[in-house]
Amino acid sequence: MPAEHSGVPPGPAVRLITVSASYGAGGSVVAPALADRLGLPFLQRVTTSEGHPAEPGPCDEQVTAEEAKATPVHRLLAHFTQAMPAGPTQSPPSTHHQDQHLRGHGEAGIHRVLAGGGGVILGRAAAVVLGKDHGFHVRLDGPPERRAAQGASVEGISEEQARERLRAADKARTAYVRRLYRTDPCDPALYHLVIDSTALPLEVVTELILAGARAHAMPVRQTA
Repeated sequence: MPAEHSGVPPGPAVRLITVSASYGAGGSVVAPALADRLGLPFLQRVTTSEGHPAEPGPCDEQVTAEEAKATPVHRLLAHFTQAMPAGPTQSPPSTHHQDQHLRGHGEAGIHRVLAGGGGVILGRAAAVVLGKDHGFHVRLDGPPERRAAQGASVEGISEEQARERLRAADKARTAYVRRLYRTDPCDPALYHLVIDSTALPLEVVTELILAGARAHAMPVRQTA
């Protein structure tokens, strides 16, 4: 039950939550719901066209084009492109330059949210970028079969289509974080809270995160 209807005080203000979610874990549902409940801007996964965090574009479970650029197959193609003759006045960007561009593009949105006073950020390796001293970081995951079923329900597609998207998204998002930050996004040490969001209704998952974020925001009381 939402705090505003339960008679429970809302607790300290929560200003920054990051959500890392595998395909079908419901990040595209939970993260915007958190932003709405807290009255904070929402910044979705990195996309080619970036808008203001308060006016996000469509948000879904499948991988974005920018995330896909970090997959090994794209990196291999970039290597072959770099090895090809490019003419006397033009040469393809190096892999290092591409990585810098991808990282800068994703982090620019994070810095906009910080400059604006806070928000809810989905993806972008935000927990890695910010570190545990800044914000409340959440990881949503679950068994692949249950994630495929939930992804199919969230996106209104068949489970076969969802399984295909799951394979592509899991590969791309892991590659994105590993390539740009040399870190495994599944590492629980990155997060304050890890939830199997296929084992509970997403509304309950949202409430758990809100409760955790508010508790995290409370000052620590020293015991004698």
